[in-house]
Parts: sequence; structure tokens; C-alpha cells
Amino acid sequence: MEISAKQVKELRDLTGCGIMDCKKALIEAEGDVEKAKDWLREKGMAKAEKKASRVAAEGVVASVISDDMKTGAIVEVNIETDFAAATDKFKAFVEDVKTQIMTVKPADIDALKASAMYNDSSKTVELATKEAIADIGENTSVRRFALYEVNGNGAVTSYIHMGGKVGVLVEFSVSDDSVIKTDAFQTMAKNIGMQIAASNPSWVAESEVPQAALDRETEIIKNKALEEGKPAQIIETRIVPGQIKNFYKLNVLLDQEYVKDEDKTIAQYIEAEAKAMGVEISVARFTRYGLGDGIEKKEEDFAEEVRKQAGL
Repeated sequence: MEISAKQVKELRDLTGCGIMDCKKALIEAEGDVEKAKDWLREKGMAKAEKKASRVAAEGVVASVISDDMKTGAIVEVNIETDFAAATDKFKAFVEDVKTQIMTVKPADIDALKASAMYNDSSKTVELATKEAIADIGENTSVRRFALYEVNGNGAVTSYIHMGGKVGVLVEFSVSDDSVIKTDAFQTMAKNIGMQIAASNPSWVAESEVPQAALDRETEIIKNKALEEGKPAQIIETRIVPGQIKNFYKLNVLLDQEYVKDEDKTIAQYIEAEAKAMGVEISVARFTRYGLGDGIEKKEEDFAEEVRKQAGL
């Protein structure tokens, strides 16, 4: 029978289950929402969804780079505890997700979740995630990813810090591809990845900073200076330009002080390394993920949690 999008949405709102699971349940139940809910529970989906309501802020930021360094991906996969994150089952799931991204090349996270698994076309990533939840016993989720593909000369590299607590994906433009697999380039790329991981810039170059961000920063600088009683003329000619320069140094990669040599900016470091290699190199873009950024973690008293689990 024909199942409408409205019916699927209604069941999804009631159960929290995935779109394809809801559609299949409605087909099996011949459109009866209550029977479809029962079907989902019978198939263990409800159990997975109950676990999926729990906060998952641990896990890993992982990356994968193709052999030719023309394609690369970074992904954050979350789970409830660092203990579960260290299990072979979780690690295997993360490997499958990385391979899926590189194989399917989905446009966004929704497309990734809806895509058929590269090694089993009978199930989607969303269903594979539910199976992982049931298998591992903790809420597990694929939170976000970035996929870079180089057109022309250049390379994609990655840097993973602290075993997956912070991850960085960088695309470089390079005038001559013959250098991208050399030790010199690999070291330079790693250092740039470390810089981004440590200093967390928001943009590559000053030209990328939105005017709205500059206007907001300028307003903050002016208001603070006025409150301190600074003359308007000084604010406009000296204080604002000076503080905006500092804003760039904090937030723009190329303007940042190089963490390994504070006498150089990142722009100067890249220029010197490129000159030594006899090529031109620039950073085209980057993505930085910090594990669990923005996820509100539930604070637990560890001793109390042990007592709860022991039934005391």
C-alpha cells in the first residue's frame, strides 16, 4: 500500500525512529500507526531509541586520507563513555563510517545517514547505527563530517590529537604535486594541523572574515573604550585598528603566531617552507573538530554512579 510522507513523519515524531524504519513499519502494519509502533518495539528499535535519548559526548574524531592525498575526510562519532569508545566494536563502527564517507561521498550528514552501507546495501547508515547501539549497549551517533576533494594540484592532510580528542582536516594548494609525499611537505602539513588544533582559528585569511564579524568586534571595542573614558578620536584612529589587528592574530590562521616559533606568523612559516621545497603552497581550507564541542554533558558523581549500578 501507499504510505504518505505525513504518516511517516507522524510515526517518526512519536517514536524517534529513522525515516526508513518508520516507513517499513507502516508498510508492515498497513498504515496503522499503533501497530507500526508495536512492530518497531518488536524489532528492537524502541530499545535502541531509548538508549539514543542519552547524552553521547565521548567517542572519537577520526580521519582518513586517500593514497594519492587527493581526497580526505574527518568525522566525529559519539558514544556515552570513554570506556565504550575504546572497545573493538566501537572502533570497527568508526572504520565503517569512514569508509562509507570515502566510498559514497555524501553531501551532508542527512545524506550520509540515509545512504546504503557500502558493505551491505540492505541497510542504511542510520540502521547500522541503531545496530551499533544495540550491540555496544550505549547511545552511539555519527555527529558530523567533512569531506575534501582536491581539483588540480594540491593535497588533503589530517592531524589527530590526543587519540581523537581533536581532529583537523586541511586542504593545501601546491604548485607542483611532486612534493606532497616528501618528508618536508608532510612535516609542514603536520605542523599546520597542530597549529589549528592548538590555536583554533576561525578563518584561513583576513579576506574570509565576514563584515558582520568585523562590525560586531568593532562595536565591542568602541563600547569598551568609551566606558573607559577614552577620547573618540583616539578610539577611531588608534584603539580600533590596533584591536582589530589583535582580533586577526587570534582568529585568522595566516596571521597567528606559529606555536613552534613565535617570531614567525603562519604565513611566514608556510612561505619559508615552500621556498625551501621550490614550490608555492597555500592553505585552501580547513575543518577542526573538538570532541563533544557544544554537547551539554551530564555531570555525574562517579561513586554515586557505581552505587546505582550495584543496586546500593
